[in-house]
Amino acid sequence: MVNGSISQRESVMENIGEPQVKDARRAAPTIGVEPLVLASASPRRAEILRTVAWPYEVLTANIDETRAPDERPEDYVKRLALMKAEAVASRRLSRLVLGADTVVVIEESVLGKPRDREDARRMLRMLRGRWHEVLTGVALVRAGSEWRCVACERTRVRFTAMSESEIEWYAESDEPLDKAGAYAVQGRGALFIEAIEGNYWNVVGLPIGLVYKLARELSGG
Repeated sequence: MVNGSISQRESVMENIGEPQVKDARRAAPTIGVEPLVLASASPRRAEILRTVAWPYEVLTANIDETRAPDERPEDYVKRLALMKAEAVASRRLSRLVLGADTVVVIEESVLGKPRDREDARRMLRMLRGRWHEVLTGVALVRAGSEWRCVACERTRVRFTAMSESEIEWYAESDEPLDKAGAYAVQGRGALFIEAIEGNYWNVVGLPIGLVYKLARELSGG
């Protein structure tokens, strides 16, 4: 992540979720909620929604994800989640839109997705043998209205003291390349997790319990 000014680019959206929508709608829908528009191309977030039988479709938006100077990590993920949701909602869909963004924070460093394998190795060396925080901002936006709701979930994770050979093996697997902090707790990265304090699903990429709570509040449930 680099510091700089914030400017939102024109949204470019594509529907990539049709197979997932069909799968989710065959199951009994999650109680007391309405279908979502997921403003994210993350297969992990889509899988979580399918796991809880929450009907959804996927529409993505390209936004400028530059972190503002001195922006707190919590404010950063909440802002990006809201920008994603609003970018999709601006297409005037009469639907409930979910935006989300996840980062890993260790000391003062904010770790997003690594640029390449070498950057993944750098991140893993920072994390090994230490605790870090996973922050996910979530935003629900009612398209065509002024209703907005934004929140953040925090989870603490401790890595094992990975050896250089383990770091090399994991980086070469390609799994870290599209993951915040360069690891997947639900994949090969599970080999190197010693402890989790807080919401596991938040580490995967979507604190689904928090999303459900916010959606129920919206519906008055």
